[in-house]
Amino acid sequence: MRNRDSYAEPYRIKVIEPIRQKDRKTRELLIEQAHYNVFNLRAEDVYIDLLTDSGTSAMSANQWSGMMIGDESYAGCANFYNLQDALLEIIGYRYVVPTHQGRAAENILMTMFVSESQDVLGNMHFDTTEGHIKLRKANPVNLVIDEGMDPDIDHPFKGNINLERLEEELKKSDPSTIPLIIITTTSNTNGGQPVSMNNMRSASELAKKYNRPIFIDAARFAENCYFIKQRDERYKNKSIREIAREFFSYADGCTMSSKKDALVNIGGFLAFKDKEEWYERAVQIQICYEGFRTYGGLAGRDLEALARGLYEGTEEDYLEDRIGQVHYLGSNLIEAGVPIMKPIGGHGVFVDGQRFLPHIERANLPGQSLAIELYKEAGIRCIELGTCAFGYKDPKTGEEIYPPQELVRLAIPRRAYTDRHMDVIVNAFKAINERKENIKGLKMVYQAEIMRHFTARFEMIK
Repeated sequence: MRNRDSYAEPYRIKVIEPIRQKDRKTRELLIEQAHYNVFNLRAEDVYIDLLTDSGTSAMSANQWSGMMIGDESYAGCANFYNLQDALLEIIGYRYVVPTHQGRAAENILMTMFVSESQDVLGNMHFDTTEGHIKLRKANPVNLVIDEGMDPDIDHPFKGNINLERLEEELKKSDPSTIPLIIITTTSNTNGGQPVSMNNMRSASELAKKYNRPIFIDAARFAENCYFIKQRDERYKNKSIREIAREFFSYADGCTMSSKKDALVNIGGFLAFKDKEEWYERAVQIQICYEGFRTYGGLAGRDLEALARGLYEGTEEDYLEDRIGQVHYLGSNLIEAGVPIMKPIGGHGVFVDGQRFLPHIERANLPGQSLAIELYKEAGIRCIELGTCAFGYKDPKTGEEIYPPQELVRLAIPRRAYTDRHMDVIVNAFKAINERKENIKGLKMVYQAEIMRHFTARFEMIK
């Protein structure tokens, strides 16, 4: 990756959206009224929004112009075939099932394959994937390599699945108990960490050996392919699309929230490499919940933006700038003494909330507390990916089960903010760092059974 000072963004700004920072007293009142859950804030009350990189990208003039030729025919719209062609060219998959977003694609996949009490294996399932598995009363099993859970180890592919553990699970179980394997790229839960080509190939070989389907959660596949190009000497002269075609060749299919690497504000799909019978089963579910096979919950104009976004999202100069900005933020936070997940990932910087606020016990939610302080300090919204997001109450004992990590994700929207916005974020952390001993933590006073972080309510510890 080139030094960021040696080049400028590979685009120029054509349309802007004003943002304004509320004063501190107002921010403190607003977050209290939101029950200290950043999801309850109005977007207009946020200055820099790092809640998610999903659906928050700035679309290009090419994408917007494509929306003007949206074919809104109920069946057989032209834009569906443009999407089909894009996927065949970029990832080599023939059968595509459009959905309104990624979790709808996950729903179809789980409905097809997963039943009660089964184990769904993966490197690290993200929250919606885990939610869909649990809704089917099945068990999400995370098998990421040990290095992937250590924030200080500088391993190039910390999203890799542990192949020995994967084979152990496949070997010890009856085939009916493990319906599929899902490889998430990049691995969101532990910092946007990539999966290597060797790891994907080996996982595929094990899936074939034990006759299990293997799928890719492809939300950030282009960023994953960029890391492969940067970190694996064998691929330095390959194009992103060449790398993508090989990577996807090792799977039977994929789901994608296109709101990430396809640079759109809405949309997703489920795709299969060559299993027409799976495609036809998926379409029957799609028609019930999403819409006809050639639009699947999306307008024709959205399908066109998605197809064009897939091409733009796999351009190397765009990826260099996008990941370069994330690294710019991460590097400056490290310099400021903020503990983060290393190496810096693809779509955001993940702060270690427990190490930043070591005086706050896990029960008092150090990650969520840091997210609230960031909003109070500078109007910045981010998300906790720790106890609130991935912890849960043991159904038998009522005891809180804590996840291995207590992270706070600063997800950077694509093509939306400048490096000056990144500087504001760094300065906010510096200010919090000077008074962090005064932060007392939170207690959760309401939680839902599944994916509780979206709707949980909190109170400040006095």
